[in-house]
Amino acid sequence: MPLTIHSASGHHRFNVEIARTPEEQQTGLMFRRALAPDGGMIFPYDHELQLAFWMKNTLIPLDLIFIGSDGQIVRIAENAQPMSLDLIPSGQPVTAVLEIAGGRSAELGITAGDMVDWR
Repeated sequence: MPLTIHSASGHHRFNVEIARTPEEQQTGLMFRRALAPDGGMIFPYDHELQLAFWMKNTLIPLDLIFIGSDGQIVRIAENAQPMSLDLIPSGQPVTAVLEIAGGRSAELGITAGDMVDWR
């Protein structure tokens, strides 16, 4: 599915998978050995939730982008450590989390406050 992040540094387009079911959300990007620079996975939720992710069985570093109900990025956890069981909290209620390749947010100039368009 196409997804665009609108930031001061430009419009950044990604082609993402959608983790719709609880099973898909539980597995996420586990066991993947690579992720394309314009690839990723989005985890949508029906209502706002305080979320926390971990990197169990995730072999590659990821940037976790927490998205509010208005589509605004509220937090970015950059370069989450592969295989870590440490929780990565959203910090506030969100309705989606986007995972992209580790370091891409900084590389593209994506920051909290930027807008995500994926629906």
